[in-house]
Amino acid sequence: MNSDPTLEFYNVKSLAYNSSKTAVNALTGFFAKELSDTPIDINSVCPEFTATDLKGNSGYRSVEQPASIVLKLATLNSYGPTGGFFDDDGVVPW
Repeated sequence: MNSDPTLEFYNVKSLAYNSSKTAVNALTGFFAKELSDTPIDINSVCPEFTATDLKGNSGYRSVEQPASIVLKLATLNSYGPTGGFFDDDGVVPW
């Protein structure tokens, strides 16, 4: 997705953030595999551009909006998805 010039944040140079986010997503897959024989599901969430202190509260989403995705994934039964990356619309490819 970082190589798609049609995306909203394509021209933002955020090497440190993008690298760390990629690492978190990779760890999600690794932990999901490691815990696959347990009832624990491991997933990541894309909060999109959320108004937090990190961004000077300039995001177009409230903190409550991405929190609803986290809550949904945290309360799934043991047959829920694991190892995925999600936003409001479902699975996000990375």
